[in-house]
Order: sequence, then C-alpha cells, then structure tokens
Amino acid sequence: MPNISEKIVGALEPKLDGRGRPRASTLHYFSGATLQGKKAPAGFAVRVTAAGTKSFVLFHRHGGKGYLETLGRWDENAQGGTLTVRDAIIKADKLAKDLKNGRREDPRPERTRRMEDGDDPEGLKIGGAFDPDAREEDREQKVPGLLDMFVERYCLKEKALKSADQYASTFRRLVAPDIGDLPVFGEGRLRRSHIVDMLDEIEDESGPVMADRTLAYVRKAFNWFAARNEDFTNPIVKGIRQVGTNARDRILSDEELRDLWAALDVVQDVPACYPRFVKSLLLTTTRRNEAAQMHTSELDGTDWTIPAERYKTGIDHLIPMSEAARALLGEKPAGANGNSWFVFSTTNGAKGFSGFSKAKRELDKAIAKVRAGREPMPHWVLHDLRRTGRSLMSRAGVPADHAERCLGHVIGGIRSVYDRYAYQDEKRVAFEKLAGLVAVILNPQPNVTPMARSA
Repeated sequence: MPNISEKIVGALEPKLDGRGRPRASTLHYFSGATLQGKKAPAGFAVRVTAAGTKSFVLFHRHGGKGYLETLGRWDENAQGGTLTVRDAIIKADKLAKDLKNGRREDPRPERTRRMEDGDDPEGLKIGGAFDPDAREEDREQKVPGLLDMFVERYCLKEKALKSADQYASTFRRLVAPDIGDLPVFGEGRLRRSHIVDMLDEIEDESGPVMADRTLAYVRKAFNWFAARNEDFTNPIVKGIRQVGTNARDRILSDEELRDLWAALDVVQDVPACYPRFVKSLLLTTTRRNEAAQMHTSELDGTDWTIPAERYKTGIDHLIPMSEAARALLGEKPAGANGNSWFVFSTTNGAKGFSGFSKAKRELDKAIAKVRAGREPMPHWVLHDLRRTGRSLMSRAGVPADHAERCLGHVIGGIRSVYDRYAYQDEKRVAFEKLAGLVAVILNPQPNVTPMARSA
C-alpha cells in the first residue's frame, strides 16, 4: 500500500517523454494510502504538470467510461492552492461514496457536464432536428440538424459505432460554434470558405491533428447526407486542407485595431457580451475557447487560472489580468446561481459563449462600415488577436521569455526541468505593458510616437 504525506507530494516530479522532456501531465496514484486516519479511495491521484504544479484528482468509471475529476490544487504550490493532502483525501472519499451510492445521478464532473451539455439534458443533441423530407420552401435547416441526423441515424443506428460520442462531441465543441448558424440550403448557405475558416480556427486553438480529425468527421457526415439528398451541395472538396500549409502569421495593424474597437462599439445583432469577449482575446492573449469558457471559479482577485484540463498544453495557465482586462469581466448576470457563472455568456451565466461564426460575420459588416471609403480590411480570424498581443508585448519592451510565458508556451530544454518559478510578477508587468500600449494605439496623440519601455 503506498504512503502519502505532504513531503511525499512535494517531492513528486513529472515523468519524462522519449526526448527527455517533462510530460504535460503525469498522474501519481495513491489508492488506499492513509494519512492521519483517513484512507484514500481507489482512483485517488496527484497530477503533476510539466511546470511542477500539483493537483488532486479522482479517477472513476460509469457505464464503462472513465472520468478524471479534479478535486483542487495543492496548497503548497508556488502558485498557491486550496487543499492539504488530508483535505484532498477527505474530499475524494466523499465524492467516491456519493458516486457509489447514487447521490450524484450524472457521474461526469461538473465542468464536463457544463461544457458538453449546457442546457441539453440528453447530452447528445448538436442542434435542432433536421427533416430531409421538408418542402423546398421549408428547407432552411441548419448545419447542426444535419449533424444530429448523421449521429443518430448513421453512427448510432446504421453502424452502431463505438465512436458515436466522439463524433457528437467534436461536432458540438468545434463545429457547431463556428458554422452552427448556417443553413445547408438556400440563401446564405454553408460554403467552402466557412469550412476553411473553421479549420483555421481549430488548428490555431487545438492543433493540426484535431483540425484534420474534425475535417474527416464533417466530410463523412456531408458525404452521407449528399447520398441521401440530391439538392445538397457538399462544400468539402478534395484538397480543401493540406497539412502544413495553413500556418498563419497575420497580426492586426494599429489602424486595424482602432477600426476593430470602433466596430465593437457599434456592431448590431450580436450578444451583449461579445464586444467584451473579443477585446479580452487581445488583452489576455488567450485562445478563443479558453476565453469563451472563462468561469468565476477560475478567478482569484486579479488572477485568472485556466485549469490544465481545458488548456492546450495540459498545464495550469496563470494570467495576472491587467486593469483593462478586468474591466471586461462585466457584472453578475441577473439569473446567475450564487457566485458561479460563465463570464461571457448568453444564458445568464449557465453556459459559456458560443456562436462565434454568426457574431464574427456581423462584426465584419460593422468593420466594413467603419472603413467605408478605404480599402476593405484583409481577412482575419479571432486567433490573430492572440498573435497581435504577443507582437505588441515585444514592441512594449517585454522580454521574449516573459511574453512566451504570458501565452502559456512551454519553455523547452533543460530549463523546463529545473526552472519551476511561476513568473507571476513578470507576467503581471507584461500584461500591464500590453494594456498600456493598446491604450496608446487606440487613442493616439498628435506628433507622439509610442516608444518601447525598458523591461
């Protein structure tokens, strides 16, 4: 039976991969370990990130599917936490008993339920039902309806695929937020350019492998539907995406940033939270989904910690927010439950913001009006704001090391093994410098050229 103590947890290290680099996340299991009369249940573990941050988790199964539930961070982390080892064991034991005795009907962790279902108790539906026999004048069904029908009829009934939930999850998380508002017939229907933009965003946020997998899933669904309906034109053609050729380097110029901010002040037909959400992408240099799913449980004073389970590197990412970024958080929604809500939400805090594609199209229309009489703004995507923020940090005199850590990039080599410093103060300075430079860009003074400040 393994032993556990504060000292043992403090000495835990991440395992190394084949290249001698720390893995993004390592689980050290302590099932059955006892401390001061408290026994850890089966599945109790300590997760150690590549940066050395330690969290307590509980692995449990239901219906043959495994779930890894985060209990909280160790209170001796350099970045702080809330749980001692004994407290974590007590919390894990209570959770295990609740699950065993049916006191929690849905075995999925709370965040997983919110992310996957939102207000949909079935947890599978992607959008509204699609009627393939509808009359021509009624054929304004949208992409989620097509994908729903593909999952229900092909994945579950015709083929009984074990991967049906993977298809549904990918469609719900990555496809519906981008092109879920588009009809598959008639005016304004789904086009090839919409697919390309969606794949660009997925690659920027989740990597090329996930972009390719999403394309494969969507292509299969569209091919299946095209075989059933001769009026459907499949927008996915051969060569629509070639791995390694889609890397973007677009950043917004000062003029474009001013036009963007002006458009965000006047844009119509978008959720009230959308302008704040877009501005936050630049001021926190975060990815689209990371910001959209910001939850009050992740906020502590001026700091925002994106937990490892929803961060691309698998490591907790600390963002000391500037005053300008904090001003974008908004007030508590009228219908929010207690002190727990999603910051950018159209459902009174119950779900994080989605519907990116529709809002982005309205924003582009507003930008076009702002730039009336000038050249149209070149094509851009929301992820370009993260790249722009990184470039502005360099321009503001932020050391490259600090700027990279602000973006959550893992510093490789031997330093990643031995350097466990959190860089919290340095990142705070960097984000304040970014906010300061953005303020100067948005409100330029005549005959004044912004100068980079010393680090």
